[in-house]
Amino acid sequence: MSVSPAAPPPKPTPAKPRWRRWRRWRRWLVDIALIILVVTGVQLWQSRNVPAGLAPDFDAVMVDGSSTRLDDWRRTHPGQPVGLYFWAEWCPICSAQQGSVDKVQDSYPVLTVAMQSGDAAAVKRYLNEQQLDWVTAIDADGGIAAQYGLRGVPALITIAPDGQIRSVAIGYTTEIGMRLRLWWAGFGL
Repeated sequence: MSVSPAAPPPKPTPAKPRWRRWRRWRRWLVDIALIILVVTGVQLWQSRNVPAGLAPDFDAVMVDGSSTRLDDWRRTHPGQPVGLYFWAEWCPICSAQQGSVDKVQDSYPVLTVAMQSGDAAAVKRYLNEQQLDWVTAIDADGGIAAQYGLRGVPALITIAPDGQIRSVAIGYTTEIGMRLRLWWAGFGL
């Protein structure tokens, strides 16, 4: 009977050197930083025409047929940051964002502005069809949006309690993004 030689013990798997793990993490951090930089750059470029400082006042016909001024509406919410949300019924991104705006307005005052979406009756019909209970100003010719330097929708302008524009978000914004912008505007920094 022959005895076979014992198999050599398996070699231990060497651990990856720390420098290799660090290179992977560094690559991920650089990628994340680049994404943040690109998104921030696009937002800054899109909002380049939005005025800084005091939010421009405007007269508007409301969806219920009444009229108001932005300053008068803001005075009904003393000491609170407010959102000015520009949207259009023909905008698919605005439709995707409706639920977020609806939830945010439960916590913060939001004046929505229907840009180039028809007269008060047409906008009211659309809001009823979508089951949206929004305080809405009519911007049939895009004049209010032009005062704010906006060329597209959706757009959220956050206004601090002192009337200063604190932030501008153009394009899709998540509910948490809206809430954080309004919360930050409340500090009046």
